Amino acid sequence: MSMHDGHRQRLKSRFLQEGLDHFEEKHALELLLFYCVPRKDTSPLAYRLIDHFKSFDAVLDATPKELMEVDGVGENVAAFLSLLKSSWGYYGIVKNKKQKILSTIKECAEYLQHYFVSKSVETVYLLCLDAKGKALCCKMIGEGSVNSASVSIRKIVETAINANATTVVLAHNHPSGLAVPSGEDIQTTQRLVKALEAVEIILADHLVFAEGEYVSIVQSRGYSFRNLIDAGDTQ
Repeated sequence: MSMHDGHRQRLKSRFLQEGLDHFEEKHALELLLFYCVPRKDTSPLAYRLIDHFKSFDAVLDATPKELMEVDGVGENVAAFLSLLKSSWGYYGIVKNKKQKILSTIKECAEYLQHYFVSKSVETVYLLCLDAKGKALCCKMIGEGSVNSASVSIRKIVETAINANATTVVLAHNHPSGLAVPSGEDIQTTQRLVKALEAVEIILADHLVFAEGEYVSIVQSRGYSFRNLIDAGDTQ
């Protein structure tokens, strides 16, 4: 057994015994790199990645293109590291399909958060529910730049009708900001409440996600649906 093989085995054994909780970020990344860089010392590459991106989470947040700017990172390593974060979001989406009823906004937020795990641009999703709160579908409605996403009110209404939804929850992310609704977010919500009300569908909320947190526009603004409609009429 080579020196590198012995080091790999020690790190693997340590992980199996105690998990990652007490690993330094560099060692956790080094362990991950074992699975895409065979028979080679991954410590220098782990150091370069941490030095370049400053933290373990920033490495996994990086795009494949950004990762390949680091010396020693080829397509295989970039694909593997990007897959790790994407697979966690995918895991949550698949697992959530087993949850039949979403009876609170918190449950809806927990359901929706997995859709934004690997999103680096602003993305809009519509969660459609039936009268009992069963998730009928969750559709991507729009994708835009980091600063704004194009939201088609008509597409949202058509998606809700086609899903035979009685209630919907709109959600989008702020990839490089805070989970704070913008003025445009409020205006979109006001317009959407009125458009959905015309076809007898309820907008339960509009959620804004950022950095694993979310804000409810309805709750944060102290709005009821009637308030939203009235506010929109006065603008």
